[in-house]
Amino acid sequence: MAEQLEFFAIPNPCRGICESDSRGFCRGCYRSREERFIWMKLSDGEKRKILHLCHHRYLRELKIKAKERNIIPEHPGLF
Repeated sequence: MAEQLEFFAIPNPCRGICESDSRGFCRGCYRSREERFIWMKLSDGEKRKILHLCHHRYLRELKIKAKERNIIPEHPGLF
């Protein structure tokens, strides 16, 4: 498949947080360790795929945090 021409470079998504979560993904940009190390060597198409994966990892994290906030308290009120 032919690579689409890009008019603008795809920027590095690093946000400077650089901490790994329990699954090994960066808490700032949601890339894996390998994805962070090889970023500069990737084609624009590969970078777009990784950004797509990062977006889904971010959405999954939001869903998990939302579930944690809606935990039923041990002693719920009557009303």
